[in-house]
Amino acid sequence: MEVLVEYLGKGFMVMLSVSLPCVLMAALVGLVVGILQAVTQVQEQTIAAAPKIVLVFLTIVVLGGYFIKVLTNYFYEGSNVAFNIIPKNDTFVLPNDYYKYTRPFSAEMQDKINANRSLNKALLNGGKIPWDEKATKQQIYINSRQTPTVEPNFIERQKIQSNSR
Repeated sequence: MEVLVEYLGKGFMVMLSVSLPCVLMAALVGLVVGILQAVTQVQEQTIAAAPKIVLVFLTIVVLGGYFIKVLTNYFYEGSNVAFNIIPKNDTFVLPNDYYKYTRPFSAEMQDKINANRSLNKALLNGGKIPWDEKATKQQIYINSRQTPTVEPNFIERQKIQSNSR
């Protein structure tokens, strides 16, 4: 169990190491643009959006290889934990005397099952459901309001076009 908690903690660190450079760049650009707006007294909020987008994009381009490397290593480590470490840590087989102190159905549940004679009757009738005979005699068929489509769909059009060539 502690392996999973440790792996979850490492996941948070990977998430922070991937997202932190982009967030810091956006905050830094916001701070610089905010200072420039305060100095020039231009209070336009849309001015900061373009530099933030450009610098965050450049950050992703420059550090993209690092991000991919970190995420790939995390994936490989997760696969190792899932397929090699966890199956060897715990026992997944129940002990021999597991049902010694438990019962699959309590006596109360067994009595309810035995009391339900209609279920047993339906199971013995082989496909005929006794309470459904009236419903099958009184079926009312209602026409659908949708009209059928006569145009071929995308896949059918592709087949038609490929056959006509």
